[in-house]
Amino acid sequence: MNRETADEASQESYQRLVADLIEHDRRYYVDNAPTITDAEYDRRLRQLRDLEEAHPAWRVAESPTQRVAPLPLSEFKKVVRDVPMLSLDNTYSPDELGAFVDRVDRGLGDETPAFVVEPKIDGISVELTYDKGRFVLGATRGDGRIGEDITSNLRTLRSLPLVLGEAVDVVVRGEAYMDKADFVAMNTERETAGEEVWKNPRNATGGSLKLLDARECARRPIKVLLYEIVGGERHAATHADALGRLRKLGFPTAREVEVVSGREALAAMVASWAERKRQLPYEVDGLVIKVDSFAQRRLLGATAKFPRWAIAYKFPAERAETVVRGIEINVGRTGAVTPVAILDPVEVSGTTVKRASLHNWDEVARLDLKIGDRVIIEKAGEIIPQVMEVLTAQRTGQEVTPEVPTVCPVCASALVRRPGEVALRCENRSCPEQKWRAIQFFAHRGAMNIEGIGEVLAQELCRKGIIEDAASLFDLTVETLAPSKKAPADTVRIERMAKKSAENLVKALDNARTQATLSRLLIGFGIPHVGTVAARAIARRFGSLTALADAATDQRRTEVAAIDGVGPVIGDAVAAWFDEPDNARLVARLRERGVSPVEPEDKPRGSGPLVGLRICVTGKLSRPRSEIQASIEEAGGQFVNSVGKSTDYLVAGADVGKSKLDAAKKAGTQVIDEAGLATMIAGTPTPEPSTVPTRPE
Repeated sequence: MNRETADEASQESYQRLVADLIEHDRRYYVDNAPTITDAEYDRRLRQLRDLEEAHPAWRVAESPTQRVAPLPLSEFKKVVRDVPMLSLDNTYSPDELGAFVDRVDRGLGDETPAFVVEPKIDGISVELTYDKGRFVLGATRGDGRIGEDITSNLRTLRSLPLVLGEAVDVVVRGEAYMDKADFVAMNTERETAGEEVWKNPRNATGGSLKLLDARECARRPIKVLLYEIVGGERHAATHADALGRLRKLGFPTAREVEVVSGREALAAMVASWAERKRQLPYEVDGLVIKVDSFAQRRLLGATAKFPRWAIAYKFPAERAETVVRGIEINVGRTGAVTPVAILDPVEVSGTTVKRASLHNWDEVARLDLKIGDRVIIEKAGEIIPQVMEVLTAQRTGQEVTPEVPTVCPVCASALVRRPGEVALRCENRSCPEQKWRAIQFFAHRGAMNIEGIGEVLAQELCRKGIIEDAASLFDLTVETLAPSKKAPADTVRIERMAKKSAENLVKALDNARTQATLSRLLIGFGIPHVGTVAARAIARRFGSLTALADAATDQRRTEVAAIDGVGPVIGDAVAAWFDEPDNARLVARLRERGVSPVEPEDKPRGSGPLVGLRICVTGKLSRPRSEIQASIEEAGGQFVNSVGKSTDYLVAGADVGKSKLDAAKKAGTQVIDEAGLATMIAGTPTPEPSTVPTRPE
C-alpha cells in the first residue's frame, strides 16, 4: 500500500488487517498449517507498517509490528504474583513413584484418581497474563512468588499469542524452550559468526530471555508451550479439559499429554518414556504427573513448598565416567583457540564419545581439570559431550595441570583476549590453520556446498601452496588436481587424488560457480554475526553480489540494519567486512572467476505436492537427513521430529527402531519407504501399501 492509499484507509480497515495477521501468525506458529505464502504475509505486514506510519494513533499493542521493543531496557522490573508458582517434589525411581501414588490414595480415601502424564520440558518457566484477551505481562518464575518482567522479550515469541480467541482475563503458565534442531542450527550460526557456542538448549533459552535488548531476543528460535491455567477449576473440571481450553483460546500445548488410571497403567506409561523421550523435538528431563481432577486436588492440598497432587519423575542423567588423556588446542576459522578434552572412549546416550568440549580456558580453571583426571561426562541435551565434574577424590598425584597457551600452536603468534570475550584468539590472518579452515568452511554443505572439499583436502591444498584463498578454488583443473604421469617430476601432486575424483571436484566447482545463491556465498564468507537467517535476509534485500559489493559503506550499513530481525550490529559487521582490504580483494577475485551469485525469489510456502502434510523420518537412508528434510520442505511439506496424532507419514529407512513404528501404528500414521516419499514428491499418487516396510520382529 502506498502512502496515498494508507492515508485514505480507515481505522476499521487497519484493525481488520491486524486481526488478519494475528490469525495467520497463529496458523503458522501454533497450528503449523499456514494458508498464505511468505511473500503474501510480508506484503500485508508492509501494508500494516505503512498504515501505522501514516496514522500513529491507530497503532495497537497487539499489532504484529510491535513484537519487538524499540529500545533496550536498563533492567527488569520485579513482578509479585498472588498465586505462587510452586516447585514440584522430585522422584527418581518406580518405587518412589509408587510411594507418591500411595500418598494420593490415602489422601482421597475411597475416590480413585486419574493421572495426567506430561513431558517435563527442560526450559524456562514463564507466567503470562492476559487482560480481556490481550497479552499484557510476562514474567519469569523467580523464587515462585517474585519474578521478573520479561514482557518485551516474550512478545517476540511467534508461538505466543498476543491476542486470544476470546476477550477473557486469564493467567497461564508454561515453559519457554528451544528445539534440539534449532539449538544445533543456532550453535552452527554462532560458530559461523565467530561467537561462542551455547552449552545446552536451556541455558540458551534462559540467556536469551534475560537479554535487555528484545531485538536480540527476537533473533533466537525460542518457542513456548503452555501447561496450566491459574485457577483452572474456574474453566474446567479436570486438568485435561483445562488443557483443551488452553488450545481453544489459541495457546500451543504439548501433544504428548495422556491420562491414565491405576497404578499399573501409570507405571507402564512412565516406563514407555525411556525411549519416547528421544523422539521429542525438544529436550526433556522427566515427566510431570498430576492428579487430573481439580476437586481431588483441593482435597489433597499442598505443603509449604510442593503440591501433594503432583510430582516430577526425573529421568536419570545419561552420564559416564572416563579419563582425560590430554587437552587438544584447536585453532578455529576465526582464530579462536579452544581446549578440547581427549578421553578414553566411553558410551553415552548410544554413541562412543572420545572428545568433549571444554568451551574455553576459564571453564578449565573452573573445573580444576588436569590431564589424567577421572571425570564425569554427559551429552548436553543428548547433543554435545561435555565434562560435568572432575573426580578430585580419585587423584593419584600423577595428574598434570595444563598450561594456558600464550602463543598460537600453529603460527606462534601472540594470543589476545578481546574486551568482553572469554576466548583467546590468534589474530594472524595468514595463520595456516585459519586459512584452510576458512576454505573448508566456504565449501561446506551449509555454505557453497562444494562436494569433495573436506578437511583433509583443504589442508593439503593450502599446505602445498596450490590455493591461497577461497577464490583460488575456482582456478583448480583436473590436471592440477591429478597430473598425468607425463607431467614434470617436480609437479605438485595431491595424495590419493585420482582423475575421476578430480573431474568430480572440478564439476562441483563449476556448479557452485553458476548455481550457488548469494545467501550461500555470504554464509561462506563467515562474516561475524551473520548466520543462515541473517544471510538470507541480506541476500533478499540486495538481490546480487554486485549490488552488495558495489554499494557504498554507509548504504550497506544502513540497508542491512533496516532489515527486520537483523539490526545495527549486523549492519556494522557487514559494512566492516566488505571494507576490509583482504576481504575486498577476495570478493574481487571471486567476481573475476565468475562467482557473482544472485538470490532467487522465495518459493511461495503453501505450494507443492506435499502441502499440508506432516512427515517424520527414521532409520538409515540413502541421503543425509538434512537433504531429505530440504526435499520435503521444498515440496511444501512440514518435516517433524516425532510421530504424533497429526503426523501424516513416517518415512522408514533401514535398521528402523521399534519405538517410532509403534508410535506410528498407535497414531494411525502411514509408514512408507524412501522410494515412496520420492514418488509423492514427484507428484504421483500416494504409494500403495505394498511399498510400506514392515517392522522387523
